[in-house]
Amino acid sequence: MNKVKITVLETTFNERLAKLYGVPGLAKCPFMNEGDVLYADYAKPPALCDEAWKAIYKFAFALAHGVGSDGKLLYHGDWIRTPGVAIGSCNDGIRPVIFKLEATDEPSIP
Repeated sequence: MNKVKITVLETTFNERLAKLYGVPGLAKCPFMNEGDVLYADYAKPPALCDEAWKAIYKFAFALAHGVGSDGKLLYHGDWIRTPGVAIGSCNDGIRPVIFKLEATDEPSIP
């Protein structure tokens, strides 16, 4: 199993939904910043919130293991054009954070 590089691509904020449903003063995610880089395998990186991890762990776990049961690189040709990459987001509907997950050749420490 190898490490997976997780990069924060965007921190978004839906003002319309925030006005309708958010608490006063709600803003973009206070935990992640665009350009942040984390590494994972089967375990959540300490800097990542639990909800974001719940939404993207399946991508991290699959990419950490490399190929699917059919021998093909995971996600390539499904919705991502680059082999070994997945794009996912946390499940916050008002202020989702968008992540790029990339397979690496760096072994995970057991």
